[in-house]
Amino acid sequence: MTVLPGTGAAFARAGGTIDGSDGSVIERSWETPDTFAVIFDRYADDIHRYIARRLGSDTADDLMAETFVIAFQRRRRYDLSHAHARPWLYGIATNLIGRHRREEARRLRALSRVAALPPGRQDSGPEQTVTEKLGAGGSHGALAGALAELPARYRDVLFVIAWGDLDYEEAAQALGVPVGTVRSRLHRARTRLRRALGGPDRTPSTAPQKETDHG
Repeated sequence: MTVLPGTGAAFARAGGTIDGSDGSVIERSWETPDTFAVIFDRYADDIHRYIARRLGSDTADDLMAETFVIAFQRRRRYDLSHAHARPWLYGIATNLIGRHRREEARRLRALSRVAALPPGRQDSGPEQTVTEKLGAGGSHGALAGALAELPARYRDVLFVIAWGDLDYEEAAQALGVPVGTVRSRLHRARTRLRRALGGPDRTPSTAPQKETDHG
């Protein structure tokens, strides 16, 4: 399947419909494969943005496309009891990011170094742009360095919630772990980052600041 932007709209113009839950769209795509393009149109930008924040826009182009190819190939295994495909797609994308762990850590360390340079010596480019997204004020360089030192499983939880905008249950679904594990990893990630930064929690997240550690 070749997935292209706008194909969902084309499907609608051809007499189809983009109404209904993601689950119902995916179920229809079992018999009418082109219907799956609706899922692409709904979530491609979000998935691309998430991957780009972690690995850069060049890598994001390829991995976003691969995410939807894999999703299409696995669509008959999708749990139709889940009305929203967002966690499922973020899970696939995060698994693909897992092949680039070293690249992500190197990128974060590079962001840290760039942010530490005097303003006149900082290059204007994608690294600086992503650095600015990681935090506010003067903390983003130190934050990027601290994130690079986190275990990958902690970064996954932190980023899928902060940048994927998933709640705890959705994050658990995306990562294939219990909700308690999500809460525990998030708590431990924040604890490590607070220690590394030597101050208040400045992690890139909208979730509550303190979580119970479930082991």
